[in-house]
Amino acid sequence: MKITDLRCAVIGKHPIVRIVTDEGLYGLGEVEFTKSYLKPFVLHFREALVGEDPTDVERVMLKIRQRGSFKPYGAAVSAIEHALWDIAGKAAGVPAYKLLGGKVRDKVRVYNGSVRQKRTGDRPEDYAADVKWMMEQPQNFFMIKQGISFHSNMKDTIEGFHYGVTQKKAGYHGAMDQGMISERGFNHMIDCVTAMKEVLGDKVSLALDCGPGWMLPDAIKFARAVEKYNLMWLEDMLTGDYVPWVNPQAYRELTTSTSTPIHTGEQIYLRHNFKELIETQAVRVIGPDPADVGGIAELKWVAEHAYMHSILMAPHGTANGLLGLGALINVCATLPANYIAFEYPTASDPWWEDLVIGLPPQIVKDSMVDLLEAPGLGLDIDAEAARRYLREEDAGFFD
Repeated sequence: MKITDLRCAVIGKHPIVRIVTDEGLYGLGEVEFTKSYLKPFVLHFREALVGEDPTDVERVMLKIRQRGSFKPYGAAVSAIEHALWDIAGKAAGVPAYKLLGGKVRDKVRVYNGSVRQKRTGDRPEDYAADVKWMMEQPQNFFMIKQGISFHSNMKDTIEGFHYGVTQKKAGYHGAMDQGMISERGFNHMIDCVTAMKEVLGDKVSLALDCGPGWMLPDAIKFARAVEKYNLMWLEDMLTGDYVPWVNPQAYRELTTSTSTPIHTGEQIYLRHNFKELIETQAVRVIGPDPADVGGIAELKWVAEHAYMHSILMAPHGTANGLLGLGALINVCATLPANYIAFEYPTASDPWWEDLVIGLPPQIVKDSMVDLLEAPGLGLDIDAEAARRYLREEDAGFFD
């Protein structure tokens, strides 16, 4: 089998990768809807892929893996890797998880970071009402992740929140604010955490997506202040999101200063860049994204290394879309016992649910998702239904 073409179309806001072969099989991969601009980066790899056997996934990846980088530029490589596994599974007639070593669980646990409504504000009562609404959703999520501090609007809406420069209408996703947090800002965050925990109790766990942007002294002080709330984790306080470095030494000082679990990793590309973070016990939880880290095999390598060092695994995935959901389900079915849950992703538009073939009517039941048993990543796109959303330049995407 040989690859005859690599195509990419932006459907809604998601760049969708389609690898075509000379035997009629094709594979699909999806990029986060926050990265519509990455189509040219995907197509950059066309010449390298044409003529290769897509079922030799690792051999193909060796040609292109070194051309990716930290988020967002590892996404093009990652989506191509997903499409290769999709073809490999179809060629073998098995779900992709069978090719990754087989399943260790029959259902995969997920948590909520993306099923949400617009919050009414940034006051404690607004946060309390928001988590109450999330608790009442039919998925019955066991855990909610909520954005605070630099990963929320409070840096703009709470007067004098911090002493750094505030980005105003930066024009793109991922602009970074940072600086020392004021006493007023600090106390406001504590009040918001208190309000959320009063609603959630111990029925639904709470994690906080915090940044990046914190200075280390503030991070230590806050992590200690919330220890009594038994949070699942504090995420991306020092680096994360679109920060193209890791800073394990600072994370290790934060981690060893508190009993509150510290989490990072969504922006990191390749296992090599997790090495020091894991081997120095710099965090308690890591959260690579299969659509950024270099693919699903890459994520599994990271998870296995973390397992040997007693570090927990909770993959990121909030904007990965419904095809991205298929990739997350397949890889997380194979992960070792350090796996907690992955962040349940949503798509850029509600009509995506009408385009994707292979998902049950209710995807999440009691915070669990059934494995997909169709070959490959288990999902497909209804080409006829999707054509109405194609741009003119992508008219031949499904041919």
